[in-house]
Amino acid sequence: MRSIDLTTVTWRKSSYSNQDGGACVEVADGFQAVVPVRDSKDLSGPALTFAADGWSSFVSAVRNGELSA
Repeated sequence: MRSIDLTTVTWRKSSYSNQDGGACVEVADGFQAVVPVRDSKDLSGPALTFAADGWSSFVSAVRNGELSA
């Protein structure tokens, strides 16, 4: 497995996030094949990477209300 250098990326917080922090994720743009994702409450913690097409499918499912708790 190849590691990705995320030290200089710009992280973008979820649009569902509020000023109180909460349970939010951040994503880093600019990668063609993967989407790095991290916990916004643990900025120095690990990041997960997802295949770009898988992440896109996940975001679409969330937007369409296809995932419920």
